[in-house]
Amino acid sequence: MATREHQQRHPQKTTSSFSSSRLFIFLLCLGTLFLGFSLFKTSPREQRLQPEQKTETTSSETNGGASTTNSNSACDYSDGRWIYDPKADKSLRYDQTCKEIFKGWNCIGSNKFNAFEVVKWRWKPYHCELPQFDPLLFLKRFANANIGFVGDSLNRNMFVSLFCTLRRTSTEVKKWRPAGADRGFTFLNYNLTISYHRTNLLARYGRWSANTNGGLLESLGYKEGYRIDVDIPEGTWEEALSFHDILIFNTGHWWWAPAKFDPVRSPMLFFQKGTPVMPPVTPDVGLDMVLKNMIPLVQKRIQPGATLFFRTQSPRHFEGGDWDQGGSCQRSQPLSPQEVKEFFSVKKNGTNVEGRLVNEHLYNALKGSDFHILDITHMSEYRADAHPSTAGGKKHDDCMHWCLPGITDTWNDLFVERLNNMKSRS
Repeated sequence: MATREHQQRHPQKTTSSFSSSRLFIFLLCLGTLFLGFSLFKTSPREQRLQPEQKTETTSSETNGGASTTNSNSACDYSDGRWIYDPKADKSLRYDQTCKEIFKGWNCIGSNKFNAFEVVKWRWKPYHCELPQFDPLLFLKRFANANIGFVGDSLNRNMFVSLFCTLRRTSTEVKKWRPAGADRGFTFLNYNLTISYHRTNLLARYGRWSANTNGGLLESLGYKEGYRIDVDIPEGTWEEALSFHDILIFNTGHWWWAPAKFDPVRSPMLFFQKGTPVMPPVTPDVGLDMVLKNMIPLVQKRIQPGATLFFRTQSPRHFEGGDWDQGGSCQRSQPLSPQEVKEFFSVKKNGTNVEGRLVNEHLYNALKGSDFHILDITHMSEYRADAHPSTAGGKKHDDCMHWCLPGITDTWNDLFVERLNNMKSRS
């Protein structure tokens, strides 16, 4: 009997186990269908956000932890491509008649072979739009503001672009030199002032000659050079800090300029607290020292609520040698991504590598500061076609500055877009 009862109960156990297995398989299939349906129903907006979020993270990592985007926006404006618009030259924001355009940058007026082609390219970020700013809305929105560009001639390039764009909309302009500026204008109907303060190194510098009574540098054999006081701002922009509401800084080109600061005949000699830095340091270390001193100085002396930008390095496009070695820039179209990669390779240490080298120093120095980084480097690296070249009126090709109208108009689109986003959040 015991055997029979066992034989009768055993089939019941098998049937129960089989039922449990079917239930498990059914639930597993149901869960899979539900998951698939959920993924299918994900909105296009949610799908688009995923690569944008990834781009922001990548940008921050690439730039040494310093974000080039708005804190509330996932768009990396520096990540994009140039799109050709054959009709763009029919609606120029300004033309060659703007008198503030330096003759060497007026490519249309100088009849550069591709002057009208230069303006037919529009920068399109991959994950958002960068609209052309409206000058009238800008004048209204930033009425009563003072905006200062502080830096070398590339910042003047950008300053002139902004002036010419606004001047075409508002013609009542007062020309003056506010707060020691090299150039300045006030748009009287809006009380908006923009100015350019020229400074090559940010720090004060001038010629240095050996003292007949000797000294630290003299004991090392130095006879002449340039004295750079890393902790003293150049006088051309010192007053700008208490005058402007918005400031855009740059520095870079003069730090990698052996033709201006010959390391043997006229080296850069750095001073701190009035005495020579010993042992003497190289220009790249000197740049770090200047940035370390100037960034906190600016943050301390600006007026309350002022907005600070630091523009990244503008790339050069010399081919066949540097500017004093027969280098030229005769391209008629933007570079391809692969050409950009080769052109600016830090490993190859080519003629135009300075831009990326300078940026490494800038990102490290600006990390944790109150400055917003205006990243124009990568978008500009493509534009080997947009320099004055032989139309610059010099004995050599100008492959450093930009044609106006031209790419610095796009820099200002980015600048204004960043300002508008900040103002909208405040």
